[in-house]
Amino acid sequence: MKNSYKLLFLFALLLGATTVQSQEYLEMIDAETFSVEEIRINAEAYFLNRDKGRGSGYVQYKRWEYNAMRLMNEYGYLTTTTENIAEWERYNAYLNETSGDRQITNDNWTELGPSSWNQTSSWNPGVGRITGISIDKTNNDHIIISARSGGVWRTMDAGTTWTALNDNFSNMSFFSVTIDPSNSSVYYAGANSGMIFSSVDSGATWNLLGDLGGSAVNKILVHPTNSNTMFATSEGTGIFKSVDGGVTWSSAVADSRGYDVVFSPGNPSVVFASGSGFHKSIDGGATFTTIGGFGTGPKMIGVASVNTANVYVLEASSGIFGGFYSSTDTADSFTKLDHGTNNYFGYSTTAQDNSGQAPRDMGIAVNPANDLEVHIAGILTWRSIDGGVTFTCTSDWIPGQAAGADIGYCHADVDLLLFEGTTLYAGTDGGIFKATDTATLNANYYTDITSGLGIKQFYKIGITQGSDVVVSGGAQDNGTSTYAAATGWRDWLGADGMESFVDKDLPNIMYGTSQFGQLYRTDTNANSYNGLSEPGQGSGEWVTPFEQDPTDANTIYVGYNIVYKSINKGVAWTSVSQNFGGDLDHLKISPSNNLIMYAANGGSMYKTVDGGATDWTATALPGGIVRSIAIHPTDPDKVAIASSTGNKVYISNDGGVTWINYKKNLPNFSSLAVVWDDNGGDALYVGMNYGIYYIDNNLTDWIPYSNNLPNVQINELEVNNTQDKLYVATYGRGLWASPVQDSNLGITSILSSDNVQVYPNPATAEITVSLTSPSEVDIRIFDLSGKLLVYQADTIIEGAHSLDVSSLTSGIYFLRINSENGEVTKKLIKN
Repeated sequence: MKNSYKLLFLFALLLGATTVQSQEYLEMIDAETFSVEEIRINAEAYFLNRDKGRGSGYVQYKRWEYNAMRLMNEYGYLTTTTENIAEWERYNAYLNETSGDRQITNDNWTELGPSSWNQTSSWNPGVGRITGISIDKTNNDHIIISARSGGVWRTMDAGTTWTALNDNFSNMSFFSVTIDPSNSSVYYAGANSGMIFSSVDSGATWNLLGDLGGSAVNKILVHPTNSNTMFATSEGTGIFKSVDGGVTWSSAVADSRGYDVVFSPGNPSVVFASGSGFHKSIDGGATFTTIGGFGTGPKMIGVASVNTANVYVLEASSGIFGGFYSSTDTADSFTKLDHGTNNYFGYSTTAQDNSGQAPRDMGIAVNPANDLEVHIAGILTWRSIDGGVTFTCTSDWIPGQAAGADIGYCHADVDLLLFEGTTLYAGTDGGIFKATDTATLNANYYTDITSGLGIKQFYKIGITQGSDVVVSGGAQDNGTSTYAAATGWRDWLGADGMESFVDKDLPNIMYGTSQFGQLYRTDTNANSYNGLSEPGQGSGEWVTPFEQDPTDANTIYVGYNIVYKSINKGVAWTSVSQNFGGDLDHLKISPSNNLIMYAANGGSMYKTVDGGATDWTATALPGGIVRSIAIHPTDPDKVAIASSTGNKVYISNDGGVTWINYKKNLPNFSSLAVVWDDNGGDALYVGMNYGIYYIDNNLTDWIPYSNNLPNVQINELEVNNTQDKLYVATYGRGLWASPVQDSNLGITSILSSDNVQVYPNPATAEITVSLTSPSEVDIRIFDLSGKLLVYQADTIIEGAHSLDVSSLTSGIYFLRINSENGEVTKKLIKN
């Protein structure tokens, strides 16, 4: 079936794709059974003769494609959440068993942010994408959120401070969260692949609870008084119900899509659910009736509390506003209100454009104190005070424009809206915004409560080599930001931020890109920017290579389908390569010889030894797609690549003529970034979607280099040799830094087995962990399979610390202790 599907859409693409009308590629993504290439063929056929501009959905597709090409396995498919969890547990078991045989490392990762936004010249500043919000009904200061690739977070003070809950869990990609209304220590989180995870200890540990069979879980609803009754929607597979607390699930409605499910306020016997259709149950979800009168697009549901007979349905059509429906008889029938050609899902504050990306950005909420006050959202937010008859825009996505119109600033792309009491919350691609007075519309309508959430999705970073390092990095949805220890973070570009670098001589000069290689420069330390001319075709890959010459600061390069060079900081360009027949993914210049450069385009790699004076020559790759290139600091012929093949990493000592397989003991994750460190021993680091790993000439195997680092996707690695620090761009947890590996570690400064005691061992109900000196540590207990069973974060031990192990069954376990001084693993026997 898969091969025939692929051939069908390849044929359609060649014919101009005149018959491909629907966005079938989205359904193929949700199905999680198609190869990345099959989905790409279908998507390119769909977009071939269509507008690819803002709001068309093309940008969202290219984001997906970029990550999919980096994360797919050697067979061309995306690894499922279940497979990743199994591999992570297997690798943890391996680490536990071999802990005594590994070389001591001095990795100690520190979070650098950003955890708030600070606009200088950016047009859409924000922190990161929020996909779920849940508020404790018994304590509104207690809120949990999910981030698209940054895990689950909690605040106990209404957003003044935030705590990451599952940085070391085997999955950090979530689409929804819910606090159990009967027990506020129980959390649920919906992930991709139909997975629902639960925590019974306020997020300390997580376990796979249920499986809906594929696609993103975008809503989890728990009965207000009976936690065994639950509902969930999975975008690509439908609406589901559980009667055993989420252990098993069955289809609740004959609908292949699932978007929303809600109880009628005060009466959980009445349930409303939506997918392609709208459905109502009056027996607690045992049976549903499909209500007619709607289109087939995605639907979200708003319910009134003052008058529960009022029910609203918001509908999308091909990504834009499709209709608003009102019911006054508890959803037995609906009237579609007349909004003419207005589109409330686009960028226009007057609803006069044709943009939108629903259901990704689509929300509705009804004020519990006023059943005629309805809020809806797409890219912007809107309010009605007459039950949806008319809507007024309440936000703009550009701060200056919002202030000028005297409406609120709310980051673009609103994933969800909800009321808790009379406070409205918006979860957006830039953070969480709330409105405490929804009746008064002015420039202060929204307050951002995101500060403290470190969930930036960095694509790329560039750093300086001085002792006072300056970083500039580009992130999804939130533009390009710069960091220095003295000044903190500042946001200087908008859109999707991509490749960026800081001038090697003058750190007040920085360069950045947005999607498809649009070029910018700031000469004012990120207080303002100038757009640079784009040479040739004027655009490149989703993440376009953009580099500065290591010798001449005025010389920069950009890689489109041709490599272009500018000797005046981007004012004018000349081509320095042949046309490669496709846009480049990577471009690297040798630090020790600026005439030697390497470029890659998918499964092809090229090299020049004369700065592009003659045509670049193709190197003999060992197969697969190149995901990262690293050139040795002192040897331009010594090259490492991160590869899509099962071997993960290759090294060439002859400029790409021959390659050495360097997989060794690496776990079976995706290798995404490589970098050399000139420490005299050919130190090499690789970043994967799970962890960072290190090897040098003295090691026969890779060793983990992730102490205190979240279990998050690593997109780029950079070494600062003045500080001797390694900087990491993560896709979901911002920027982190650690000392590089030191071959001359001082034993007294490193946590070792000798200064950690665990007793009694064997244990029955309780153990004591004792350290020879006070320290803050993370404590984990794994079973033999590598499954995490107990986790205590940020535990201060001064002398001895007691730990309850009574819940563990009899057997052998491993206790792992991490501190800023290292890691120790001990075997534990439980009687």
